[in-house]
Amino acid sequence: MDVIIVGGGIGGLTLALMLHRAGIPCQVHEAASAIRPVGVGINLLPHATKELTELGLEEALAAVAVATRDATFFNRFGQLIYQEPLGRDAGYAWPQFSIHRGMLHQVLLDAFKQRIGEDRLHLGSRCFRVDQDGDGATAHFQPADTAAAPFSQRGSIVVSCEGIHSTIRKQLYPNEGDPLYSGVNMWRGVTRWKPFLSGASMVRAGWFATGKMVIYPIRDAIDAEGRQLINWVAEIATPHYKRRDWNRPGKLEDFIGAFADWHFDWLDVPELIRQADSILEFPMIDQDPLEKWSFGRITLLGDAAHPMYPRGSNGVGQAILDARALTRSLAGCGGDAVAALQTYEAERLEPTARVVRTNRTVPPDAILGEVYKRTGDRPFGTIDEVISREEILALSDGYKRIAGYDKGSLGDRHPPAAAGR
Repeated sequence: MDVIIVGGGIGGLTLALMLHRAGIPCQVHEAASAIRPVGVGINLLPHATKELTELGLEEALAAVAVATRDATFFNRFGQLIYQEPLGRDAGYAWPQFSIHRGMLHQVLLDAFKQRIGEDRLHLGSRCFRVDQDGDGATAHFQPADTAAAPFSQRGSIVVSCEGIHSTIRKQLYPNEGDPLYSGVNMWRGVTRWKPFLSGASMVRAGWFATGKMVIYPIRDAIDAEGRQLINWVAEIATPHYKRRDWNRPGKLEDFIGAFADWHFDWLDVPELIRQADSILEFPMIDQDPLEKWSFGRITLLGDAAHPMYPRGSNGVGQAILDARALTRSLAGCGGDAVAALQTYEAERLEPTARVVRTNRTVPPDAILGEVYKRTGDRPFGTIDEVISREEILALSDGYKRIAGYDKGSLGDRHPPAAAGR
C-alpha cells in the first residue's frame, strides 16, 4: 500500500508521520514551490497535543510555543466575565500549546524529513485531477514550472489535505459553490509586546456585533526589551462584505475604530494592534457538512473535508484527529483500502459535522454573546447578576464534549496504530 497525500500542510504532514509510524508508505505532493513559516497564531488543544506527543513531538513544540495556562473572558469594558485553567493546569495529561502556525508547520516538516525523507516530499506539484480503478488511484499534477510537462502518481489511495479550496473536493462536488460567509470579517496580526495577565493567557473579549478580540502569546522567548510574540484576532460583524480573498493585507483604518477605547489596566488593545508587524484580513467562512467524504479510493481530510469557522481553536485539532482515525483504519484494514476509507468516514464525518454546526451557534466564546445580550452591551455590577457560573460551565464543558477534548473522551482514546518512528 502506498498513500498519495495531496497537500503538505499541517494535516498532510501529520497524516504522513502517523502512516510512517504505522509502517504504511506515503508520498506528499504540495502545490507551493517552497514551504515557508507563514500565517499567524493557532492553538493546539489537548486532544491534538496528545496525538503529537505520541508522535514524539512535544519537546520540539514546547521549544517554540507557549503552554497556555488559562482562558480568560472579558466584556469590551475590560470587566472579567470568567476564567478557567487550560491544558496541564486544568489537570489534563497533555498541554495546550499556543503557537505560530509557521512554527508548527516547521516542526512537522523537520520530523518528516528526518523520519520519512525529503525524496517523499514533492514541492511545486499542483493536483488538478484524480482518477481511480479497481486496483488503485492516480493523481495528476502540474509542476509549478508551467513549462514542465504534467505528471501522474499512482497509489492505493489518494487523500486530499489541500484545505478549504481543495481541487479534489471540487472534483467530487463540482456544484457545491463558494465557501459560505458568516457575516463576520477578521483581521489578524502578530505583535511584540510585554507579557500580560499570567503571561500564558488566552483572552477573549467583546462580541463581534461591536468588535471582539482574541489575544494570546505564541512564543515564550522574551526579547531584549522583555517582549513576547502576541497573536491577536479582531472580529467584527460586516454583513456587506462580499470579497472572498484569503489572507489579503488588511488596513488599520478599516477596523481600529471598534477598539479605540479598549484601554485596560492590563493591556492597551489599540496600541497592541498598531504595533503589529503586519495585518492580514479575511472573511470568516465555512462550508455545509458533506454527506460523504470517501469515494472508492479517494477521500478528504481536515479543511478539505470539513472547513469550519476558526472558533474554539479547533480546526487544526480536528485535522489531526482525522489523521489518527485514517491511519488506524488503514493499519487495520487487512489490505482492503476502500473499506478502510469507509471506516474512517464513518468514525469522523458526524463528529466533525457537529463541530461545524456548533462553531456557528454555541462555540466556547458564546459566553461573551450571552453577556452581551443580557447586559445590552453595558457594564455590569457583578457577573453573578448577569449569568450564573453553572450556565457558563455548561457552555464551556458542552463545547469540549462536542469537540472531543473533554477529559472523559481523551481517557477513552484508542492506542496508536503502531509504535516506533
